[in-house]
Amino acid sequence: MEKRPSVKKTPFLKGPLLFSLLLFALGQNLAAQEVSFQRKIRIPLWAELDAYPGLVESGSPQSGNFDYNQGIFDHAIGQMKKLTPFLLNGMVYGWTFDYTPSDKLRGVQEYFEVKEIRSFEAESKKIVYEKPWFDQSKVHCWANFERDEGMVQSWNQWADIKNPRILGLGGGKVSKGFEGIEDAAQNALKDAVRNYYRKILRNKPKQITGKVLVNKIPAILIKSGEYQLQLDFFLETGIIKEYQNF
Repeated sequence: MEKRPSVKKTPFLKGPLLFSLLLFALGQNLAAQEVSFQRKIRIPLWAELDAYPGLVESGSPQSGNFDYNQGIFDHAIGQMKKLTPFLLNGMVYGWTFDYTPSDKLRGVQEYFEVKEIRSFEAESKKIVYEKPWFDQSKVHCWANFERDEGMVQSWNQWADIKNPRILGLGGGKVSKGFEGIEDAAQNALKDAVRNYYRKILRNKPKQITGKVLVNKIPAILIKSGEYQLQLDFFLETGIIKEYQNF
């Protein structure tokens, strides 16, 4: 009987449990959004200041770039600066996946692993955070990133009609903080991959690998104590291994 590890989680990010970060899809015309997204990525963000309830100082964020010496806002701002590169990495370079569906008859457990294709560390310096403001117990801002010509060419290649688009929805516990968002992202990708290949493969495969690129601003909401994350991808299939014996 063939067995593999149940689910190997490659941590995208690490952070405290008190921080909550939500992203909302922009209410724009879809076609206009895609044209803009091809060159410039603009993400609306807000972060709860759960670690500092009720604290509002005269040094609250105002219009313009963040002042990273603002005391009580350092923690929330710092978490935004960790999560934003993770999301942009998925939009600019993409992620790889390795998936084995569970098979009770063969004694095979489900296996799903996600990795970044390329580090985004150097590119993180080009992210511009602008128009921060304070509202009740939240800090809001916009995160902007402009692709260079090589990135635009890569986007055009991904957007080729030969690469199908897949959509997935995943959840993660709010109580886990960043780990909950990470779980939601990984589960959204697994949901998209699983649903797509179920439609095109007659028999359950032994292993599927591939690459994906996030092709829209992610939509996140909280429902029943979970982050609900919807992700839209371009898909590039790697290998599909079939079982030799039935």
